[in-house]
Amino acid sequence: MIGLDSPVATVFGGTSAKRSRDKRDRIEGKLGLRTVGDLVHHFPRRYLKTGELTAVGSLEPGQQLAVVGRITDCVTKTYTDRRTQRTAYRVEAVLQTNGPSLRMTFFAKNPGTAAWHAKRVAVGREGVFIGQVTTFRDQWQLTNPLIVMFGVDDDAEAPDRAALEGLRGLFPLYPTTAKVDSWDLQRAIGFALVVLDELPDRLPEEVRRRHRLIDRRTALTWIHTPADFEEVGAARRYFRFDEALVTQLVLARRRAEVRRTGARSRSGGEGELLATFDDRLPFELTAGQREVGEQIFHDLAQPHPMHRLLQGEVGSGKTLVAVRAMLRTIDSGGQAALLAPTEVLAQQHHRSVTALLGDLAAGGMLGGAEEATAVALLTGSMGKAARKEAMLRIASGEAGIVIGTHALLEEKVTFADLGLVVVDEQHRFGVEQRAALTDKAGTPPHVLVMTATPIPRTVAMTVFGDLETSTLRELPAGRAPIQTNVVPLADQPHWIGRVWERVREEVAAGHQVYVVCPRIGGEEAEQGQVDQVDVDEDGKELPAVRQGALAAVEEVAPELAEGPLAGLRVERLHGRLAPDDKDRTMRAFAAGEIDVLVSTTVIEVGVDVANATVMVLLDAERFGVSQLHQLRGRVGRGGLPGLCLLVTHAEQHSPALERLAAVAATTDGFELARVDLEQRREGDVLGRSQSGYRSSLKELRVLRDEETIVAARAEAERLLETDPDLAGAPLLAAAVDEMEDSSESGFMEKS
Repeated sequence: MIGLDSPVATVFGGTSAKRSRDKRDRIEGKLGLRTVGDLVHHFPRRYLKTGELTAVGSLEPGQQLAVVGRITDCVTKTYTDRRTQRTAYRVEAVLQTNGPSLRMTFFAKNPGTAAWHAKRVAVGREGVFIGQVTTFRDQWQLTNPLIVMFGVDDDAEAPDRAALEGLRGLFPLYPTTAKVDSWDLQRAIGFALVVLDELPDRLPEEVRRRHRLIDRRTALTWIHTPADFEEVGAARRYFRFDEALVTQLVLARRRAEVRRTGARSRSGGEGELLATFDDRLPFELTAGQREVGEQIFHDLAQPHPMHRLLQGEVGSGKTLVAVRAMLRTIDSGGQAALLAPTEVLAQQHHRSVTALLGDLAAGGMLGGAEEATAVALLTGSMGKAARKEAMLRIASGEAGIVIGTHALLEEKVTFADLGLVVVDEQHRFGVEQRAALTDKAGTPPHVLVMTATPIPRTVAMTVFGDLETSTLRELPAGRAPIQTNVVPLADQPHWIGRVWERVREEVAAGHQVYVVCPRIGGEEAEQGQVDQVDVDEDGKELPAVRQGALAAVEEVAPELAEGPLAGLRVERLHGRLAPDDKDRTMRAFAAGEIDVLVSTTVIEVGVDVANATVMVLLDAERFGVSQLHQLRGRVGRGGLPGLCLLVTHAEQHSPALERLAAVAATTDGFELARVDLEQRREGDVLGRSQSGYRSSLKELRVLRDEETIVAARAEAERLLETDPDLAGAPLLAAAVDEMEDSSESGFMEKS
């Protein structure tokens, strides 16, 4: 009996044992298809219509072509082989498409092989031809093509016969690997569909009926051997819903588990710290800040953990909203931790929160208000004594608000009662780092994630229903719009001169400029900085736009100071500098003592210089959408119009240039995250990966399949409400258990 768990070898044959074994090894090793179940769930990436010749547009030498074509001419010629001086044979055929015709040539050493070729490509026969386009004597050629002729030959092997007999209106083309072609997979899959003994359906019949889905065996038949694209669509709907439902059941179980463990309700109790703070505010909260505040307070009062994303443009008041949530937590007897991605930002948060609170931040100190709390700062560069004092205040509970960097994640840092974790600019933290801080609480803490641009994984989790979302949409007072322009040096290399002229003009007008580079010096990047990677439709990494040295602060700063920006006050800033030097440089820039600051991404968040109006990003394609959006938020902060110039060597129509154009076209964070999703995929929705390069989702795409995901979430809740253990759907329960037990899903509730 052959089942889904049978090894691939049971359905994979070939013309020779060795070739067959080599192909199996590649299918298992490179494509990861080890069982018959893996094989039949390896789906085609596109289809060719078998009933018509494929429309072919303009051809280019070197391109890979896959077409349905018809043989219109075939002749066999003899020639003398120069090496052996013997008679050899050449079969020349002409392939007709719905477009240009192509010539194909097949060589043979004996008349028998020549006759076999001539029979295979006889005039009038049709089939699928896959090969590389070349030119010879001004005629298009299809070189070394893979040929699958329609109709079953008498001497066809069983796998070939099964695949050809199963062919209907569309011919599938599969994702492949080196030395394994699409037909190798098709013949094995076609044979497997014929010989599979059982193909159980894990979706219960009533679920399929509610959502108008076909059964699993029909879905597999239609995805691999469809009559038309309507059947392909029905099969894809089945598999996308199936994957969405399993994923939603795992997420729903996790949410239920977290609710069962519970969290301490932080409703404010008898505390007066928040009320006193609100009374002292010298301005009115915006309608958005009040609305979002009430959403957060409602969540904090629940006996299960809050998990909310707060999205708002740079300077839209996210920090004020977070401070009010922290004060509500302190009023409830707990502590709040604010996790910042850099020391610069942690120090700025400490200064701004302390200034906002005034004497309410002086708890336990002379002059502190009666209701006051203490605000502690903990970073990696602090001296031993200051660090020890901060850790004691945190452990004792004296510090109600704790602000820090990765130093807060260290095992020896303990809290008296951690009630709320606020993560600022969360795309700079990995999933495990965020999880490490929440693990410090006795019961799961409430979590508030703040960002100006959600990264793809966060948007994916939002659509999957694992994050509630609040948005501050008002552009804050004193913020001018930012104009963003792409500077495409591949097409317009002379434009770089105008970039530096524009910088000089801005400095002459009394303003300041950032120049941002992807490297510190040579190939050294900032710690945690990951270059943007573009991938093709199959998820394969595309070559970098620029193969040479990237712009680096240590080289660019002196080049500008001695060249196009000579006479201006140019300084450098990057993470390799000593903390005191970094602080000194930032203070000098804020005081207007520096005209042009050449920096890495250390200025990405937490830098607020109202007089900075222009940002030049060199090798801009190396930054992700989130980073680009975050970086340009550094300018236009003082009521003066901001200008962001994205300098790139990306070619026209490349994914890199399209991404930069998208950033230039909008300032909406969620819209940009959708752009990011379309180009980079979702990241690992259930796991550690956050870059977006690899996706654990197989058939689902978060944007395209939003409606399917929402429907699956509702179905998951319905199923678990009536059957929490899924006893009535054992195959579905097994799939959920398998996903829950996988290495990825352990990070779901920590994300």
